[in-house]
Amino acid sequence: MLQIDLWKRVLIWLTCVVGLLLAMPNAFYPRVEAHNDAVADREVGIVNENTEALIAGWPSFLPSRLVNLGLDLRGGAHLLAEVKVEDVYAARMTSMWPEVRDLLRGERSTVGTIRQQPGPETELRFKISKPEAIQEAASLVRGLARPVTSITGAGASDIVVRTEGDTIIVELSDAEKLASDQRTVQQALEIIRRRIDEVGTREPTIQRQGSDRILIQVPGIGSASELKEIIGTTAQLTFNPVVGRASDPDASAGVGNKVLPSLDEEGVYYIVEAAPVVTGEELVDAQPSFDQNNRPAVSFRFNPTGARKFGDYTAQNIGSPFAIVLDDEVISAPVIQAHIAGGSGIITGRFSVEESTNLAVLLRAGALPAELTFLEERTIGPELGQDSIEAGRIACIVAFVGVLVFMFLSYGTFGVFANIALIINVGLIFGLLSLIGATLTLPGIAGIVLTIGMAVDANVLVFERIREELKSAKGPARAIELGYEKALSAILDANITTFITAVILFAVGSGPVRGFAITLGLGILTSVFTAIFVTRVLIVMWFERRRPKTIEV
Repeated sequence: MLQIDLWKRVLIWLTCVVGLLLAMPNAFYPRVEAHNDAVADREVGIVNENTEALIAGWPSFLPSRLVNLGLDLRGGAHLLAEVKVEDVYAARMTSMWPEVRDLLRGERSTVGTIRQQPGPETELRFKISKPEAIQEAASLVRGLARPVTSITGAGASDIVVRTEGDTIIVELSDAEKLASDQRTVQQALEIIRRRIDEVGTREPTIQRQGSDRILIQVPGIGSASELKEIIGTTAQLTFNPVVGRASDPDASAGVGNKVLPSLDEEGVYYIVEAAPVVTGEELVDAQPSFDQNNRPAVSFRFNPTGARKFGDYTAQNIGSPFAIVLDDEVISAPVIQAHIAGGSGIITGRFSVEESTNLAVLLRAGALPAELTFLEERTIGPELGQDSIEAGRIACIVAFVGVLVFMFLSYGTFGVFANIALIINVGLIFGLLSLIGATLTLPGIAGIVLTIGMAVDANVLVFERIREELKSAKGPARAIELGYEKALSAILDANITTFITAVILFAVGSGPVRGFAITLGLGILTSVFTAIFVTRVLIVMWFERRRPKTIEV
């Protein structure tokens, strides 16, 4: 007997209602988006005269999740950056010199005095005054080696120490360079993500490409140059001892020192020690603030390790200047007036309020481990995105209307039931996309258009099977029941194979391919649900009311 239990009917219609409710905010996209932005601003304390009005523009008891629009629909910026991993090698050698120097000074009676020598940035070169002890000195330095922390470098040391005449040369091993490259790109990727998240942009695409490149796509941002300002600054903050001042950028700095320009004083250069006392990696917080003269500044706080090093240095160097260096520019070079305990301080300079806020964001997100070189940049205007949306909307409408007309002309009343299920199907797709916070792109729209065409395929199989059963002189109720039973296996086989394809596309694809795979996969799930359950409920409800003796499919 053709029937469906009451609890099944309630569950089917409840699923449809929930799905359509989740999809509804997308029909009022600008209003809901403004509501969501206002709520987010209020949570972080940004309130103006329009905030409450925008929040009241959408009822709080209704769902407010939206389908995020991708770069090709919303407009935005596209960057392809290359990470200069060699910078990390040079930084490692620079930071290693104080450790080597202190180690060999403790063995001065054996190796004599030591003096750093010029050489490639990726190498540490130094001589000792007792050449006959060079092998012993090299052996001592090898004792500073640590195991490489990677699976591929298991058992290898992080440094290689060799001698050339009376010179000892230290450099990173090949295994450590490989591991360092992996860490550097991954760290750069995470810091870029944090910096973009701090600005509050929606659904950025940040992913690794190749061994040392990063693809960055941020919808809704004004231009590629604006995006470069957010992520392009290395923001490497260091506190370096000052050796002297100079008016010439080519002044002799000496080995182990470097000449850096002053940001505040034009034509003034500082000679500082290359090895910093404390680095920005030991910062735990940075906030925009104002100095005692009410000028914009940035207050900072170190972690316990950084606080201890900073406190010890200031205690031992009262009366001496030290340089606050950001990306190889001296922001300020104050004289240490007293022991600075507690690990907190303030960075002053010729900042505007916006510059101090941006600097605090960069420092809080962390320093990029190496410089980025931008190989490709594109700005996609919102007008182009709007054109894409219109083109996608037209494609969906044409496909939708074509399928509705075809089904009605082919199957009459049963075609109307299939059309109702198709409308619900599209609503469910957008409801699921909103629920999981997916990003809709042009390939995603193509996936929806394809789903619209495939959605009625299951109904066609059922209706054709019902026709076959009616030809064998079975009653209408039995023909409908057998039509669904015998078509079920074919429906499941066809959709499972397509779903497997969507899963594979998602697993091995990236960017636009994944967008297509998501909408295709969700469309298959909703299509099977509406074809097997929704159209069947509609047909059963119609049959129970009309009780026809014969039916035309």
